[in-house]
Amino acid sequence: MSEPARQNDAPEVIEAEPQRREPVFNLPAIVIAIIGACVAIHLIRVYVLSSDQDFAMVVRAAFIPIRYSGQYDLEIWAFTSPLTYAFLHGGFAHLIINMVWLAAFGSPLANRLGVARFSAFFAVTTLAAVALHYVLHSTDASPLVGASGAISGMMGAAARFSFQVDRSQGKPAFAGAPLPIRDVFRSRTAMTFLGVWMVINLVTGIVGFTPGVDNQIAWEAHIGGFLAGFLGIRFFDRRREFA
Repeated sequence: MSEPARQNDAPEVIEAEPQRREPVFNLPAIVIAIIGACVAIHLIRVYVLSSDQDFAMVVRAAFIPIRYSGQYDLEIWAFTSPLTYAFLHGGFAHLIINMVWLAAFGSPLANRLGVARFSAFFAVTTLAAVALHYVLHSTDASPLVGASGAISGMMGAAARFSFQVDRSQGKPAFAGAPLPIRDVFRSRTAMTFLGVWMVINLVTGIVGFTPGVDNQIAWEAHIGGFLAGFLGIRFFDRRREFA
């Protein structure tokens, strides 16, 4: 009696598809460009420019409210400083903290919006931040510097997505349609973040960036940027997924 045909005794090995691992530093090009510009400008100010040259740069690139009071002739940089101030920083601590937050909140937003819309978002929230600061401090001679206003706008946009991030495509991006404002106020995650963010801004605005050092945080500019991002994200969202 013939033996039945035998199949290969070796068990079939099914190779699992390698899991896609997300790089540790998976930042969109536009975010890298902004970080690179901020870091390069700060390094040039610290290590290349003389104190007089650095002062001249701050005068031209920082936002100084009293410049628009009518007491001074408006030079060309009076029209550019409402944007360029975002690329200057008050010190390495200020720079590093802002760049970390920019990477954290800017990356998923840039992946969501794309380069052109993210750039427009950055510009609009930067202007909104400085606008509210000017309304409240129109005669102030202190220069305003830092990307915090635009970054606060990114945080405001993140709140509209309830901080939900989709990582399935290998590039983390905020997921879903922007929530209606009423739903944001029903979200425990969003409200907890907003509460903590507001307290931190008020405390740093009163105490300063570093206790005992005279470098106050322009918390009003943060609120201006945050409101612009929170209320305006729908105008920049390329998916146009309206609820």
